[in-house]
Parts: sequence; structure tokens; C-alpha cells
Amino acid sequence: MAELVAIDREAQPQAVRHAAWEAPFNRAQPFYLGMILYVLAALVLFASWLWKPLPLQRAAFGVLAAGAVVHTAGLAARMALQGRPPVTNLYSSAIFVGWCAVLVGIVLERLYRRGFGTAVAAACGFVSLIIAHHLTGDGDTMEMMRAVLDSNIWLATHVVTITIGYSGTFLAGMLAAGYALRRHLAPRADPATTRSLVSMVYGVICFSLFFSFVGTVLGGIWADQSWGRFWGWDPKENGALLIVLWNAIILHARWGGYVRERGLMAMAVFGNVVTSVSWFGVNMLGIGLHSYGFMEKAFWPLSTFIASQLVLMTLCLVPPLRSHASAKLTSARS
Repeated sequence: MAELVAIDREAQPQAVRHAAWEAPFNRAQPFYLGMILYVLAALVLFASWLWKPLPLQRAAFGVLAAGAVVHTAGLAARMALQGRPPVTNLYSSAIFVGWCAVLVGIVLERLYRRGFGTAVAAACGFVSLIIAHHLTGDGDTMEMMRAVLDSNIWLATHVVTITIGYSGTFLAGMLAAGYALRRHLAPRADPATTRSLVSMVYGVICFSLFFSFVGTVLGGIWADQSWGRFWGWDPKENGALLIVLWNAIILHARWGGYVRERGLMAMAVFGNVVTSVSWFGVNMLGIGLHSYGFMEKAFWPLSTFIASQLVLMTLCLVPPLRSHASAKLTSARS
């Protein structure tokens, strides 16, 4: 019996070593700690809007950076344990989408220094890790790889690239959602901050279009090698194409003058709807060759999310509530 055990360990030495490290990784719970840090960063930032803006804003950015470090460490540990690129299932895709959004948010904050990069990065990091937590299923987040995914080169190119496109589209939508809320809740208009937000959204949409387009093309090449056809109108393929088309439509509408500030922001918010349906919605259909992503419990959470985005789109388009309040106050005084 001892000889058989020794032979088995010699046959799978890598798996045995990974199992020894997986237990302490699970006990460390880096993504749970990351969620806490992202929430703390958001709370510190909110406090900065009421008291001592500059030092608290810097403190919030520091806490956000600490959360990003923990998030990165957890992601790197998963990659080392699996011996795979960072996206292997829906759980890991949620972690990776949030990580990309946090990094881009940090870059935006360093460029504009107005707090919105910190706010949106913290929100994206927290929400993505919450989604990942609810995708844990039976607790095994490092399950056996499906045969079609057993290719590190395509996981590292197509899946990673297109997931970066997802994260960029979500980040643009979150920035636009912040624009909508600020437009109605801020005590006074601030044209400089508004211009910064519009510039951020425009730049992130350009970023998203590039990565989603390249990722979709790489997916077609992978499909040609795996299934013998470049494009088969599979639901997941159609979802990826919708993201590319919607980002392209936003940019063309902006360049052609069909939409301006409010229209751009409303379209960016709707990008959240397109991406959520393409990322999760098609997985509820139960059809297609991308069977490794099927899920059944996302209907009501997805519907609630879509409804919230439609409300935010409306807030982007209607006149600010503060203008109504000012008009009533003026009329009362007269």
C-alpha cells in the first residue's frame, strides 16, 4: 500500500504541492479582505466630501491601493495554484473583471485627482467580489477544467482580452452612473468636474472597444481551431459581438453629434445592461457550445440590475432635481 501511495505521489507531484498550498490560501480569504478594504475606501472618500477633503481623499486612495494589492495577491495565488491564466470560470471572471476595473480606476484617479476614480474603483471592486462570492456554488472555485478551456494560450489571449473589455465597459457605465447621481444630488453645478467625468467615460469606452473587439476576433480563431468554424452565432458569441457593436455605436453617435453629454452618459449606462446580459444572461439559456458557463439562479438579480440601470439612464436624461428645487424656492420668494 505504501508503495502505491508513493507511486501516486510521483505521478502527480504538482497536484500534491498545490493541495498543500490551497488550504492556507482559503483560510487567508484575500478576496474577503479586499471587499472590506474597498468598502473602507468608499467610506473614507464619502467622509472627505463632508470634512477635510484633501487629506481624507488621499487616505481613501491609499486604502483603495491596499485593497488592490490584496486583490492582486489573491489573483496571483489562484493563478499559481491552478497553473492557468486568471479567467477559467464565471467565479474567476468576476474577480478578474473587478481587478481590471480597480486598476483602471486608480489610473483615472491619478490623472484627474477628483475622487471619482477612487469612488468608482472601490464600487467596482466591491461589487465584483460580492458577485464572485455568490458564484462559489458548492465551494469549489478551482474545479476541473473543461476540455475546450484546456489551452493556456487561448485562456491568456482570448478570454483575458475580452474580459478586460467587459471590465472597461462596466467601468464606463459606473462612471456614467456616478454622473447621473451627482447631477441630481450635488448642491451646485461644477462644470469642470462634469467635463472630467465625460472625458473619463469617453476614454474608457475607447479602451473597452479595443479590447472587446480584439478578444472577439481571438475567440473566433480559437473556435475555428476547437470546433472547426470561426463564427456560429452561439449565444455567447452573439453577446460578445453586442458589446463590440454597442461601444462602437456610442463612439459613432458621439463623433456624429447625435448625442452630447447626457446622451453619452445614458448610452454608457446602457452598456452595463448589454454587458451583464452578454456575460450572465446568455448563460441562463442552457444552449450553445459554451456549456461551461451555464447557470440558473441569475434571473431575478439580473432583472433587478437591469431595472436599476434603466432608472439611472432616466436620471442622466431628465433635468436636474436641484433646478426644480431652485425654481420652487425662487417662486416662493417672489
